[in-house]
Amino acid sequence: MSRHDPRIDDYIAQAAPFARPILERLREQVLAAGSDIGETLKWSAPAFMYRGKILCTMSAFKQHASFGFWQHALVVGTGEPRAGAGSFGKLTTLDDVPSGRELAPLLRKAMALIDAGVPSAGVRKTSTPKPPPETPPELAAALRKNAAARRTFEAFSPSHRREYVEWITEAKRDETRQKRLAQTLEWLAEGKTRHWKYQDC
Repeated sequence: MSRHDPRIDDYIAQAAPFARPILERLREQVLAAGSDIGETLKWSAPAFMYRGKILCTMSAFKQHASFGFWQHALVVGTGEPRAGAGSFGKLTTLDDVPSGRELAPLLRKAMALIDAGVPSAGVRKTSTPKPPPETPPELAAALRKNAAARRTFEAFSPSHRREYVEWITEAKRDETRQKRLAQTLEWLAEGKTRHWKYQDC
């Protein structure tokens, strides 16, 4: 973990134009809250760490960004994050970003919880498990021809299989779809999950 992680620079640069200033401001405010705060990637998104624990995270999506405290319920209050997106709802403009005056005391509170060793007690969502993903025909055909990839795919949990299936089926162009299919077979033959690059982050 680093105080400034170049991967976060890349993440922000690749975000939608509306999200970049939002992420930059959040990053600036969080890092300004304490010299013991650093940043890293967790689950492919920026995470801010304090004394080895996750303090908060931020993410950019197609139409909104989000920011959330790891111990949301203890820092912000009971109940689910607003609109299902972090601790402050869906952020679409800089006006949606909490001011430094609002965010600073919440960051101090979150750090104090970590200092005190308080375990995370956020509200957990309960949901019905998704059904196993349906393997697209081209992937099924390719797996029949590649025994190593097939064994890995069949041994994966439904969620790991779904990551590959969605990655392939969400491609808009056939050329992209074929490239992703070829990459999927290569990674599966090596026993890798879709997001294997970030497993040690």
